[in-house]
Amino acid sequence: MEPLDFEAMNFTVKPTAPPHPLCEEWRDGSEGSVFHLAHIFLCLGFMGGSGLYGLLYLFTFLTLGFFCCTLWAWSDPCSTDSFLWTFALFGVGLGQVLHVGYRLRSVSFDKDFQELYNCMFKRLGVSLTHFGKIVACSEGDVHTLDPDHCFAVEGKTAIDKLSVLLSGRIRVTVNGEFLHYIYPFQFLDSPEWDSLRPSEDGVFQVTLRADNPCRYVAWRRKKLYLLFAKHRYIAKIFALIVRNDIAEKLYSLNGKAFSKSGHRYDLRLPTYCHMPGTELEKTDDLLQVPVQGGRAA
Repeated sequence: MEPLDFEAMNFTVKPTAPPHPLCEEWRDGSEGSVFHLAHIFLCLGFMGGSGLYGLLYLFTFLTLGFFCCTLWAWSDPCSTDSFLWTFALFGVGLGQVLHVGYRLRSVSFDKDFQELYNCMFKRLGVSLTHFGKIVACSEGDVHTLDPDHCFAVEGKTAIDKLSVLLSGRIRVTVNGEFLHYIYPFQFLDSPEWDSLRPSEDGVFQVTLRADNPCRYVAWRRKKLYLLFAKHRYIAKIFALIVRNDIAEKLYSLNGKAFSKSGHRYDLRLPTYCHMPGTELEKTDDLLQVPVQGGRAA
C-alpha cells in the first residue's frame, strides 16, 4: 500500500472568521441630543389614540422621530444602512400624515351639523367617519319650521322619521294641555321612535308646535334602519342617545305631575303610570307617607 501524498492533494485551508469584537469599555459621551430626541418622539407617537385625529397624532410624532434618527445616522459616516432605513421610514410617515390630513379636510360639515356633532356625538367618541355616514343618511338637509306651525298633530301625523331640533323651541301638548318644551339638540320624536318596532306603524299621541322659528334635521325610518343594519356601532349610539333623551323628558315631566290634593307623583313608578285617574286619586288619599327630616319615613 502506497503512502498518501498530501502535497499532491493540494488541500486549501480556509481562514477562520475573527471573533466579534467585545466592548472593552463604555464610551465617554452619550449618542447626542438628536438620538435621544428621536426616541422621545417615537415614544410619544405610540401613545396615539383611535380615529382620524389619533392617526394624525401617531404619524406626526413617528415622522418627527424617524427624521431625528435620519439626522443622527447622517452624522455617522459608517452607518449608511441605518440612514437609508430611517430615511425610508421618515418618508412613509410623512406620506401617512399627508393622507390623514387630506381625509380630515375632506370630512367636513356645515355649521349646523358640526354643532350637532360637538353637542351630541363627539362626547360619545363617535369618529368623523361614522358621523359622515349619519349625515349622509339625512341627505344633509336642514328643515325649517315657522312659528305656530305644527311639526306633528296628535292622532294624525304618522311616525315615519327621527328628528333633532337644531335651533328654536317646540311646545308639546296633549289634548290642548301643555306638557313640556323641546330645546335645541333634543329629539323631537324620541318616545314615538322608541315605542315602535321597525315593522310597525303609528301616529303621534301629542302635538308639537313651534314657539319661534325652528330648524331641525330628520332621518327617515327606512333609511336609518338600513344604516343600522350595515353599521351596528351606529345603531348602538342612536339607541343610547334616544333613550337618554327619553329619560330626560320623563324627569322633566316628573315635577309637573300633581294630584288634585296637591301631592306629587313619581312617573318612574309603574303603579302610577298605569293607574286610571280616579284610582290614582284614591291611592293618593290612602298612601300619604309622613316625611321626617326631609326624607320619607
